[in-house]
Amino acid sequence: MGSESFESVESPEAGAGERQGICTMDPAPGGAVGSAGRDTRTRAGIRASAQDIDIAQVRRAVLQLSGPALAEMLLITLVGMADLIMVGRLGPAAIAAVGLSNQPMLFASGAFMALNVGTTALVARFIGAGRTDAANAVTRQSLILTIIAGFVFSVIGWFFSGWVIRMMGAEADVMPLGTSYLRIVAGGGLFMVLPMSLFSALRGAGDTRTPMAINVACNLLNIMGNYILIYGKLGLPAMGVAGAALSTTLSRVIASAMGFYVVIHGRSHSPIRLSMRDSYRLDSKIIRRILKIGIPATIEQLILRGGQLVYARIVSGFGTTIFAAHQIGMNILGLSFTPGQAFAIASTTLVGQGLGAGKPDLAEKSAMETRRLGMLVSGFMALAFILFGRQLAWLYSNDPNVINKSATVLKIVGLVQPAQSTQFILAGGLRGAGDTKFPLYVTLIGIWGVRVTLAYILGVLLGWGLVGVWMGTAVDQLVRSVLIYRRFSGGAWKGTRI
Repeated sequence: MGSESFESVESPEAGAGERQGICTMDPAPGGAVGSAGRDTRTRAGIRASAQDIDIAQVRRAVLQLSGPALAEMLLITLVGMADLIMVGRLGPAAIAAVGLSNQPMLFASGAFMALNVGTTALVARFIGAGRTDAANAVTRQSLILTIIAGFVFSVIGWFFSGWVIRMMGAEADVMPLGTSYLRIVAGGGLFMVLPMSLFSALRGAGDTRTPMAINVACNLLNIMGNYILIYGKLGLPAMGVAGAALSTTLSRVIASAMGFYVVIHGRSHSPIRLSMRDSYRLDSKIIRRILKIGIPATIEQLILRGGQLVYARIVSGFGTTIFAAHQIGMNILGLSFTPGQAFAIASTTLVGQGLGAGKPDLAEKSAMETRRLGMLVSGFMALAFILFGRQLAWLYSNDPNVINKSATVLKIVGLVQPAQSTQFILAGGLRGAGDTKFPLYVTLIGIWGVRVTLAYILGVLLGWGLVGVWMGTAVDQLVRSVLIYRRFSGGAWKGTRI
């Protein structure tokens, strides 16, 4: 694309004078919302008059985006829970091995997902402005970056998996299990990040149905693969923890293949297309624009995941049984993320498209309505965690100590739901506007200044153990939700240029 096609796309309030599962580890994932293709219902919502915003129309747009994404991520998370439940039947050491291995994988996947925030924001803004060719050019450049970085990650992951597990504080019974699991999933890391790039572009264009369909299919395949490879069915040897890793990697290969198929053959519900006739040379101007938005979000995720690594390292010092209970809590915490993350997708897309269409008031109204709906869903989940914590923990382990400690953790998980939902959804709105630096600063404060610090003080120095560590998480979510809410309510993001 020439430079003329990539002139600045900015909010009308940028100044009158100057004029962001198992298959993909996508904690973000359908309706062709915002599509210039087959389904234009949400684009109609975006075209609504800023002076006469129909709240029912906004709600429909939110649900068209978040509904399929919520269903997708709930299924992905439930499959991930089933994954750990299957491994959990092998004992606490197996749970701890998978939990420790997933920490560095989450660290890496968080960085890749955040980098793709730039892709989502730019695609959404260009689609909102009716510039499909520019949106496709962004998709191609994002994919090139992902392939290069993903290949490097796979090589590093394969050769350094044992060292990473050792640094995470694995005990002797966990070390070989964790090393074999991490080597397989990290070695196939390229196929974890490829769908992230493709799906971020599709979601930016308003298509959450296609990522949903692909993730649902490959996660169901992952469950079947787990059963066969972990326990040795259909004449195959029982591989245990390594079988779970191999099943996960194979499902990601399938997700990558399906993702390329739909964008090459035009089977998605969006105008995003890839063709061999297109140019795949690196375009420094487009890449700079992706990185301008994506790098702050990437740094934010590195700060977040780095804090979680230290957080997990603190808990691993309490022993295998306590870490197994902690990992069960983290696994179910992932379930609680799904409403916030699904509605954050809607918030990111609708804010980006609203600003791209020159309607900042509609963008704000969409994000706030998204928050209200997300809070409602999160409230029901909070009650489930508080009232049925022991029953949920029992699914993972028969060990009474593990069950008791996990149930206590889940009560804390329930209490943080309102704050967690708010900060997820409104931070998604800020990223959709291109305001990625403020969430970065808030994450730095929350993770390192609050969560890790309180986890060490309460859990280690004061001897509160696992409860103290999780109290650090609760306070972190509260602090971040207050800061994000104040930022969004201030409205400065309406003038962000990208």
